Amino acid sequence: MKSSSWSIGDTAARFALPTHVLRHWEDVGLLAPARDSGGRRRYTDADVVRVAVIVRSKAAGMALDQIRVLLDEEALERHAILEAHLAELDARMRELASARAMTAHAFECDQHDITTCPNFVATVADLLDGGTWPSDVSNRVGA
Repeated sequence: MKSSSWSIGDTAARFALPTHVLRHWEDVGLLAPARDSGGRRRYTDADVVRVAVIVRSKAAGMALDQIRVLLDEEALERHAILEAHLAELDARMRELASARAMTAHAFECDQHDITTCPNFVATVADLLDGGTWPSDVSNRVGA
């Protein structure tokens, strides 16, 4: 079976990415497409799989440094990186569940001013008791 190859434009379009993203990923060592006789990048089936893994890993919240380890078959810290990322995802899932419950309660609450609803105030009790909003979440919401 003959392997296919794609240009940078075709590869980027396949994943709805600007071409500069693929160039950046190459610059940071995540991709190493072959070059044709004219020096143009040619992405093989294996390169396209790597792009898909990078796209999906970024969507899962992984940083490029983490993805580099994930794609490096000789990286010894791979399991530690993945274990830490799983813990981060679990924490984010708990916070999302809490945020969803708070929002659902506000939606269903008879009080127009939700700050007067004792049940709603209970959903922010951890912050009232001196807790902190997780920095990774506050950064995502523009705080």
